[in-house]
Amino acid sequence: MKIALPLAIMSERTIDILIATNNPGKAREIAAVLSEETDAERHIRWHTLADLDQPIDEPVEDRDTFAGNSQLKATYYSKHSGMITLADDSGLEVDALNGAPGVHSAYYAKLSGKPSRAERDAANNKKMIAALQGVPDEQRGARFRCILTLANGDDVLAQSSGAIEGRIIDEPRGAGGFGYDPHFLVPELNKTTAELDPAHKNRISHRGNALRALRQELQNLLARLR
Repeated sequence: MKIALPLAIMSERTIDILIATNNPGKAREIAAVLSEETDAERHIRWHTLADLDQPIDEPVEDRDTFAGNSQLKATYYSKHSGMITLADDSGLEVDALNGAPGVHSAYYAKLSGKPSRAERDAANNKKMIAALQGVPDEQRGARFRCILTLANGDDVLAQSSGAIEGRIIDEPRGAGGFGYDPHFLVPELNKTTAELDPAHKNRISHRGNALRALRQELQNLLARLR
């Protein structure tokens, strides 16, 4: 559904919140988790960047932490859309690579031109595995980390974090997920995050953990703004 700008609070009982993504699947997952055990489903209208009548140029993500980039995106899109905005910044930290690719996870391979998401993912994984050659399994600890920020203009309303610990394996496994998922093994499950069904992945993922941590703050926000 298309919406006109600016649009913040529709009524006493309905709040519009922009999820700073063009991916409708990701937005659905975020909205579903945030609506669990809250009345968000009845009192929030969720939107994505794809819903906007007027496209918003992407900001330059030049902060050196996930928290910094998450806050930058949330305040940027909130000011440009006129809506309360939820933004995340996430990535992979590999211990043997001193925390890389970290905040550069999405563009780790630094491809030129305009590669597709699949091409970028393949290049990123290839670079990571090459950098880990000769590193023994017990030194391949890694984690996916996510920071979520909810903002209204320049005001940060809430921020939460989540992580999932794992280990990097050389050979990709699984056809699900995206990014580094085929190489990220969850040892207690003996499965990569690309081998998990979406519901299971959401229950244990870095983003899912961050979203669950944000739920109470969202409930408090609803109580204040209604």
